[in-house]
Amino acid sequence: MLTGSKYIKLLGLIVGVVVLDTLVLSPGFLGVEIGGSALSTAFGVTSLLASALALLYGSYALLLKAPVVVPVKQIKSHEDYVEALTHYRRVKALEDDITLALEQLSRMRKKMDTLLTVLNQKFDTTELSYKKFASVTQEVEKLFYLNVRSVLNRLNVFDESEFKSIMSQKQTRFSRELLQQKTEMYNEHLSFVKNSIGTNEEILLKLDKLLLEISRLDSFELGDIENMPCMQEIDSLIKQTKYYKQ
Repeated sequence: MLTGSKYIKLLGLIVGVVVLDTLVLSPGFLGVEIGGSALSTAFGVTSLLASALALLYGSYALLLKAPVVVPVKQIKSHEDYVEALTHYRRVKALEDDITLALEQLSRMRKKMDTLLTVLNQKFDTTELSYKKFASVTQEVEKLFYLNVRSVLNRLNVFDESEFKSIMSQKQTRFSRELLQQKTEMYNEHLSFVKNSIGTNEEILLKLDKLLLEISRLDSFELGDIENMPCMQEIDSLIKQTKYYKQ
């Protein structure tokens, strides 16, 4: 699938090749002319062939070559998570879920940017109210990405070909009990992914509520912040997952 970053890279490659060929074959630049002297023609043809090969290889690398899967433990940035999840969009059984997870990543980034903007408008960064809101939203953001990381851990061990074989009942050489166990295992993988994505949707909703409450009121006392329904919901969510393991 051609993602936004790959589209930009491919467009940059095409523009670069066109500009280079234009400069090389421009009479006023290097004096290279196809149809002129033997040396000039050979250089011009060689340049065009090299450009064509570079464009073909670049297109293959961006469009067809299987991307290298980054180990989950090395994933750190928002872009890393997007790239890692995009790799699994080809898994048919989870295509809709992965699409939703990618949308959630985009929405999370926008919500965090909006929350920080609103907090900076409402408070001074040295105020306790600002620090309280900022601390809670950061904890929720960590929880969100922890869920995404957990999804990626499951996807890393999800064998789509075996899953398809089990679902189509082609593995007749195995006993019914063994097939049942395998089916339950893969269904557990699918359920875990769906539940994690559902939890992240809940997190996004709670952030929406928090943003609404912050934008609605003009001033806050620490006691008022603790008693806000959305803050209590968020605190509860954080406490429930405090000892959560991937």
